[in-house]
Amino acid sequence: MQGFDPATSFGPDVAGRYDDHPRGDEAQTVDFLDRYTHRDATSGDADGGRAGQGHAVERTALELAIGTGRIALPLAQRGVRVDGIELSPDMVAAMRAKPGGADLRVTIGDMAEVRAPGERYPLVYLVFNTIYNLLTQQAQVRCFENAARHLTDNGVFVVEAGVPSAWLRGDQFVDVERVTTDEVVLDVNRYDPVTQILDENHVSLTSGGVRMGPISCRLIWPGEMDLMARIAGLRLVNRWAGWRDEPFTSDSKRHISVYAR
Repeated sequence: MQGFDPATSFGPDVAGRYDDHPRGDEAQTVDFLDRYTHRDATSGDADGGRAGQGHAVERTALELAIGTGRIALPLAQRGVRVDGIELSPDMVAAMRAKPGGADLRVTIGDMAEVRAPGERYPLVYLVFNTIYNLLTQQAQVRCFENAARHLTDNGVFVVEAGVPSAWLRGDQFVDVERVTTDEVVLDVNRYDPVTQILDENHVSLTSGGVRMGPISCRLIWPGEMDLMARIAGLRLVNRWAGWRDEPFTSDSKRHISVYAR
């Protein structure tokens, strides 16, 4: 998309209204992720076999693109130390303004490149299609490699992403996202099958004027994602259609994929 810059696309305006329309599956997401924070660095057991011996095991997780803390904060409320990587300082500022947001350690930078403040984690996760915000195949592979660098020996990398075939209806299409008495929101799309780039603009029409919400994404099919994981030394261990372990089928609109060494 001409003029689009991923580094500035989540500025103060977007950060300020990012949480206005929650998805409604946040609690399910946290339930799912919380399972994997119990894995020990050297054991496949939930607590490494040490809890019965009086050892306290710190539960930790790393969120790539932590954003406004939509998932990280409720996960932290369960006693998990959640660290994060985030490209947008404005999104982090929105998280800091929430209860508990000042306690999370966040590194500002590219999730495909920078190292997190912790050492290694039993859980690294990337949700809500955010892997698509990296606009080249090379950057997406580097993201998998960076996630792998942060994993404990028995850790897992969890990725949530939409299935491209469930989104696309040709190379150009418009969706009606919301219709109310005082606002209409249209999602205007153009897809390039060569680069796999989807250019979107969420257009809000109100009596007060027009507001644009542009974003570009590089869509990945699940099979391509699995190959990226293999390049990073990871393998697919589970794939679900939802956070409640719904079976993944040809009709699924998204996938939650779990990768391990």
